[in-house]
Amino acid sequence: MERFFGTVSRGVRAPIIKNGDDIVEVVTQTLLSASKAEGVSFRDHDVVAMTEAIVARAQGNYASTDDIASDVKAKLGGGTIGVIFPILSRNRFSVCLKGIAKGAKKVVLMLSYPSDEVGNHLVSLDNLDKMGVNPYTDVLTEQQYRDLFGYEKHTFTGVDYVDYYRQLITEQGAECQIIFANNPRAVLPYTNDVLCCDIHTRARTKRILRACGANVIGLDDILSSSVNGSGYNENYGLLGSNKSTEDSVKLFPRDCQPVVDAIQKNLFEATGKNIEVMVYGDGAFKDPVGKIWELADPVVSPAYTKGLEGTPNELKLKYLADNDYKDLSGDALKQAIKERISEKDATVVGQMGTTPRKLTDLIGSLCDLTSGSGDKGTPIIWIQGYFDNYTTEY
Repeated sequence: MERFFGTVSRGVRAPIIKNGDDIVEVVTQTLLSASKAEGVSFRDHDVVAMTEAIVARAQGNYASTDDIASDVKAKLGGGTIGVIFPILSRNRFSVCLKGIAKGAKKVVLMLSYPSDEVGNHLVSLDNLDKMGVNPYTDVLTEQQYRDLFGYEKHTFTGVDYVDYYRQLITEQGAECQIIFANNPRAVLPYTNDVLCCDIHTRARTKRILRACGANVIGLDDILSSSVNGSGYNENYGLLGSNKSTEDSVKLFPRDCQPVVDAIQKNLFEATGKNIEVMVYGDGAFKDPVGKIWELADPVVSPAYTKGLEGTPNELKLKYLADNDYKDLSGDALKQAIKERISEKDATVVGQMGTTPRKLTDLIGSLCDLTSGSGDKGTPIIWIQGYFDNYTTEY
């Protein structure tokens, strides 16, 4: 039978996960129930994925602003702290900032500009050009920023993050000073105790500041172990955390590998099929309007089964059709391309193939777009046909 459908991604509705739930059992039984109810059978090389949020919720991996404050104070002394390169986010950073401010007498908040690390803009590049500001060299005070750019608000949220972050800090009883710079060394005239809040560039930022003799840690060093019985993440600390309540955060999940391995085992025992399993967070894609790069988590996938290692090994069909087989059409073209796919080497590096991104980044992005982050109620994603190609039939 000729096959028409290729990759299919399904969001699977699940129970609301609470602290203490057996996440392996919930995910396994939800998928088996979905298969039976919807009349969809499992196949070898299906991919099952679950959001990092439900894993962390089941683990009870939470922490309060007081827990954050205790760790910040213990590691940076509780005096004047430079908090540099945070992202602009009510969900991702606001509660973290509350906790940080609780653990300091004064916060020197240094914001990157024209945007944060993931693309949330304070000002536009056009406005920088208009005002003659060089973001690579110029350090601006808050007053200079206001005089130049006024009170611009975020494209999507309508929030003036400069004012919002100042208010969060002062409400915790800490003094606040705000500067704008992109060179991490710019914070050193104000304090030697620095908390780097960048995500993907944190290693470089730490290296630069340590070379200058600074006492520097990152968000990944805060709550890297439990404080007063709190949740923690030994690899990422506060990175990847989300707002839970006004005074607590849900941390990135820990110990995820045993979870995906156990789900894979359970599904094999129930279906006889070899199914790949992963945990996913933010996808790695960029919004063309707001210019926001979605990846505010430290990684797309903190854990996945072995079959998801590596990168795609795919040829560009449109290139083959326009070049190698430009004189063919219809069934002859179809057959020639199928033969070319069947004959391809184990790797197509050096040929006209797809960009070799990590499979988990690609699949995680597909999952994130399928599940969304709102009220769809589908924190489990079931993907079929991802590893098939133009030659694959049922």
